[in-house]
Amino acid sequence: MGEPRTQIVLIVCLMLFSAFFSATEMAFSSLNRIRMKNAAENGDKKAAATLKMAESFDRVLYTVLVGNNVVNILSSSVATVLFISLLNNDSAKGTTVATVVMTVAVLIFGECVPKSLAKENPEKFAMAVLPFMKLFKILFWLPATVLLGIRKLISLCFKKKDGEEAAQITEDEIITFVEEAELEGSIGEQESELIRSAVEFNDREAQEILTHRVDISAVSDEMGEDEIGELFIETGFSRLPVYKDTIDNIIGVIHHKDFYNKVKTGKATLSSMIKPVVSVHKSIKISDLLKLLQKEKTHIAVVADDYGGTLGIVTMEDIIEELVGDIWDEHDEVVEEIVELEENKYRVLYTASLDKVFEEFDVRLESDESSLGGWVMKELDKIPEEGDSFIYDNVEVVVTKTDAKRVVEIEVTVHVRVDGEVVDMVEPEEKAEESEEKDDKTEEATEEKE
Repeated sequence: MGEPRTQIVLIVCLMLFSAFFSATEMAFSSLNRIRMKNAAENGDKKAAATLKMAESFDRVLYTVLVGNNVVNILSSSVATVLFISLLNNDSAKGTTVATVVMTVAVLIFGECVPKSLAKENPEKFAMAVLPFMKLFKILFWLPATVLLGIRKLISLCFKKKDGEEAAQITEDEIITFVEEAELEGSIGEQESELIRSAVEFNDREAQEILTHRVDISAVSDEMGEDEIGELFIETGFSRLPVYKDTIDNIIGVIHHKDFYNKVKTGKATLSSMIKPVVSVHKSIKISDLLKLLQKEKTHIAVVADDYGGTLGIVTMEDIIEELVGDIWDEHDEVVEEIVELEENKYRVLYTASLDKVFEEFDVRLESDESSLGGWVMKELDKIPEEGDSFIYDNVEVVVTKTDAKRVVEIEVTVHVRVDGEVVDMVEPEEKAEESEEKDDKTEEATEEKE
């Protein structure tokens, strides 16, 4: 196969082709299609042509694999001949040395280095090698087509059953992509939060965002005009639900403009100004509820429980806040629902979303409850009282404020994990025993002094 010098030059050329094919494989498999599509839409013809080739990725892949295998086999064969001739025609030693040298050379210069370089900027590399890939697609068309046919035959053996859908990107994967983009600095925190909220929007139910019945500001159909006027001023709301007899029988909604412009001026009665209200079940998705409110041209919906009673109300603003975050106006008192008291210790109000609380403390939620108060009551298995406490996963919860039979405020202490184990965690019963022991010791010390 010629002189050693010629053989070395041939090996180097083949190694360059190996590096080319490896880098091309990496570039086309990792290029950002969205970025390429944007460039193509902005008039970049090379980006458009590269994107078109990337769309038939299977053929690109098999073209690259065929080319890479051909040059690697040829380079190994030439290297074997070279080393046999250099080692006095000792075929055993020559083959062994050629195998070791070419394995290391192909691994470093034919795989790792070119793939690492192509990974740095796959879009630019893919566009740069596009003319060469068009040529190699023609040269290796036959073997690539044969391999594609074999792959299709094999895939028939694992064909999905009728009705079974092909794998799609899941919501969790989308959120992972968003988190990675945020870490890389491609998008900001606000954009990341907005996308995450949009992805999770369709999964949320009305019962997760409603204002509970005990917190509803509503007017009775028997209330006087002065009382209703005071309630509008006190709450700052533009609309108030109207009920007959009990809050379980909400008959409509009254708007403050109708009240002041017509009822207070004597132009109309209260009953004539009551607008119909939409009633929905607690399990309705908020995306469906939003469409319903738009269709009915109303801003408030009454959420009913399984027995038809009023569970709470949801406003258009509540739904929009699930997408864009809290919306405050001049009448709203800005309240922080989660406040850090000290390191790893927080005060949490009952109005905080249960999902939001667990996300804040990075704790996995395994509960069917939709409200913070309901979750606390379920964990305690009784009506909560101030001072009640329990441990859930790596968080310690203490009820610090109650109102009648509901939780108003809790204190959460998050304990750190070391090698998967929670440290500095003391069970509530043990705490009580320790407290009693301290009291006993204090009493003994007092008696000794006396």
